[in-house]
Amino acid sequence: MSKKIEVEVNMHCEKCRTDVLKSVTKLSGIDQVSVDLEKQMLVVVGDDVDPVSVVERVKKTGKRAKIITVGPSKKPDPPVSPICESIISGYPYPVCTDVYPVAVVYPQPCDYETGGCVIQ
Repeated sequence: MSKKIEVEVNMHCEKCRTDVLKSVTKLSGIDQVSVDLEKQMLVVVGDDVDPVSVVERVKKTGKRAKIITVGPSKKPDPPVSPICESIISGYPYPVCTDVYPVAVVYPQPCDYETGGCVIQ
């Protein structure tokens, strides 16, 4: 799983930004690198990236660097309810669950094109 590393770096100009980017992109295992000059923040995303290695590379440019966060690159998706999942999967009718007091019964044979559905 890829991880996201946020590092605070004292950068004040485009040259600083370029130097930091060049130094960090030499590391292996990096998928994405971004620098926000206004916030003085470096963000590195990758599978096998060591936060200490990132800081060491930045320090070789003469800049101060401080690790802010290290964590997963994105938050896991929230669980999807059965009804939402049926809509996402392209199934035209809601899934019957114990949550709803109304039962949805599909006539035999089901006519999905005309929406043959009986609610009891």
